[in-house]
Order: sequence, then structure tokens, then C-alpha cells
Amino acid sequence: MLPDNVLFEENVGREIRSWLMDQCNLHTILRLPVGIFYAQGVKTNVIFFTKIGDEATNSTKEVWFYDMRAKMPSFGKTRPLTGKDFDSFIKAFGDDAFGNSRRKDEGAEGRFRKFTRQEIAKGNDNLDISWLRQDNEKANEGPTDLDDIAAAILGHLRSALDEIESVTEELAETEASKV
Repeated sequence: MLPDNVLFEENVGREIRSWLMDQCNLHTILRLPVGIFYAQGVKTNVIFFTKIGDEATNSTKEVWFYDMRAKMPSFGKTRPLTGKDFDSFIKAFGDDAFGNSRRKDEGAEGRFRKFTRQEIAKGNDNLDISWLRQDNEKANEGPTDLDDIAAAILGHLRSALDEIESVTEELAETEASKV
């Protein structure tokens, strides 16, 4: 799982995304509802990829995105996220764990979309791709209290730092194994 900022940040974030798409087949990104695994307001993603090899290049040809955020109920204590909420994602993902099942791009109004590596490259390898829009009423939802906003920002920063540290350690281990 990754917080949203890893999908769009420049510098180290972009290096991580480029490395991932070169040496791995990054085939699917599941955009989870806001605040499910981290602090309120923090957007989280699950990425599905297969490592190809250290010498591999251009391993990712296309990335499928499934949006569980837009036009969804607000999840929380009164409406918890359940396994049933993932049924349509599981169906769209298919039976192959490596993302090789036949899939259907649902278009601009659907939850499941495919973007080519070329389209992603044109956007500076930004993987924070969204196409569904909330209703105006829901688009303005989110933390409004200063304490909630500060907690959300702190949650984003902690999550990003944890992810960057973990990727840095993994890259260091990969480099050490080459020597």
C-alpha cells in the first residue's frame, strides 16, 4: 500500500515510479477510499506488480486503474469497508494474479481504466490518475476542522516517509547484492 503522494511526487517519488515501471510489470493500481488505512483524509493505493529483473527496462506496457473513491459511500464506523465492497474490483481484475486476465476498459464513466506506458510518460510518470468526479456535494467533503486537517497532513507525511525509507532500504539491498 502506498499513500497518494508517492504516485505523483517529483524527485525520489518519480525515480521510484520509473524504476518500478522499468524493472517490474506494474499492472494494476487500486485507488482505495480515503482514510481507510491511514489518518482521516489520507488517500491510499494498492499497487500490483511483478518483478521482471534488475537489468529489465520498459517492463510495464500498460497500467490498469480501479477507482474505489469517486461516487462511493463514505466509509467509517457507521459504514465499514467490507469484503463485499471489493467484489466488482475482483471481477474486473480477473483470475490471474499477475494481471494477465482479459480485462475491459470501462471508459470515462467506469471504475476500471487502462492507460499505456506512453500516456503515463507524457504525464511525467505521474500515477495519480483519476477520471471519475465526485458530485459537487461530495467533492467538498473532507476534513474541515484545523485539527483534522493537521492530522491528515501529518498522516500523509509519516506515510510518505515510511514508504520512502522502505524503498531506499530495498534499493540499497539490491545495490549491495550486485557488489
